[in-house]
Amino acid sequence: MGKLAIDLFKNDIRFRNFIEHVETIPAKEAGFKYIDGLDEDIVDYLDSKGIKLYEHQADSYNAIKEGNNIIITTPTASGKTLAFNLPVMETLKNDPNATALYIYPAKALSNDQLHVLENFEQDLNITTTPRTYDGDTDKVLRYSIRQNSRIILTNPYQLHHILAWHHQWKRFYKNLKYIIIDESHYYKGVFGSNVAFLIRRLKRIVNLYGSNPQFILSSATLANPLELANKLTGEEFILIDGDSSPSGEKDFILYNPFKAQKRIPYPDDDAPSIH
Repeated sequence: MGKLAIDLFKNDIRFRNFIEHVETIPAKEAGFKYIDGLDEDIVDYLDSKGIKLYEHQADSYNAIKEGNNIIITTPTASGKTLAFNLPVMETLKNDPNATALYIYPAKALSNDQLHVLENFEQDLNITTTPRTYDGDTDKVLRYSIRQNSRIILTNPYQLHHILAWHHQWKRFYKNLKYIIIDESHYYKGVFGSNVAFLIRRLKRIVNLYGSNPQFILSSATLANPLELANKLTGEEFILIDGDSSPSGEKDFILYNPFKAQKRIPYPDDDAPSIH
């Protein structure tokens, strides 16, 4: 049906003279990869959801489990969230004290991820007590979150405020295994340089409490991912950028509304000019 719509557009007398070029990208099948030694409960979870891991998801998992910092830059809807949540949840399942920090540039993004992590917790039957901790967090809940949550989702603005009170976060920092920075393309320019200093403060504090967490960065739109990841965190990274998720055929049309000097009228109507 989509192809028919494109063909109608290309052949329509009202539009065809304005088309400069059409580029067709063929459909692509998914590439899957099996992970050896994946936790049995996670295997059961994936099977129950009918999920088979794409190659880039398996490569991300393996790189993280080998102790590497990674940055994932596959396209939107390619499964990046699952790619980094699997090793995080497996670690937290096998180590009852382990914690993870998720940093998002906006509260709405944190809330979206919170629902994903809550579903993971329920489906895997583990206790991670994921919570957002930001300016909207009720003060009466903050102590409980600091003492009990193993997954905290926050943003750079809130992180700046709580770092000065790091003694209140001793339990969390002492057991911190992962720092996830999603939507990392936001951290550019002056904002990015400020967040880079913030991350260095965070690293010094968690090192003070004896932890050395891995960094996981994710973005769909980065031209220089390794350079950005290094400057943002001061760490070396492995790049995961080979998209193995499926995609349908796509037509890109370069449309020039100023090409024709005279409008071609709609038949038998008083339709407005196309340009």
